[in-house]
Amino acid sequence: MIASSVARRYARALFSLAEEAKQVEPSARALTAFADAWETSADLRTIFENPAFGIEPRKKVVVAVAQRVGASPMITNALQLLTERNRISFVGEIADAFRALAESATGVLRAEIVTATDLPDAYYARLEKTLADATGKKVVLVKKKDPSLLGGVVTKVGDKVFDGSLRARLADLRSQMLAAATAGARNT
Repeated sequence: MIASSVARRYARALFSLAEEAKQVEPSARALTAFADAWETSADLRTIFENPAFGIEPRKKVVVAVAQRVGASPMITNALQLLTERNRISFVGEIADAFRALAESATGVLRAEIVTATDLPDAYYARLEKTLADATGKKVVLVKKKDPSLLGGVVTKVGDKVFDGSLRARLADLRSQMLAAATAGARNT
């Protein structure tokens, strides 16, 4: 997921605070755990989408969930700020951007590998080695499946996307055929 400018801005501010407090890794874990709770709990999201719930009840829920995931007071305060500013829905993107900043600071590169089906572990090992050799960084692969790809692999490294999926190849072939047909029609 490529983070929005809002998410990157909050992530940078939080990362700076966490770095000062020497709490980068625990902060990353807490943000990720809160984001996972947000993503998996429709009830939690409903509280923020329903206008019947005011800001104070929402903040109390945020504090309770933050405590449950072991968030520090700094992260809890940040989550309350996101609630006040109606930005809590960005928490997943913020957690991802924060993790990317933390990994970058320690020389780790995260690469998201999206495939239609599971691939052999040997493929992932070769890919990890290739990316590590090319970047000079330790690489962490995040494997995801998306059956809509039909086949092939989409690799996301930072803000770059390398789309080798069958879906992308078919779209490219379609574009080439349309361009050829259009050019042929103009020549007749």
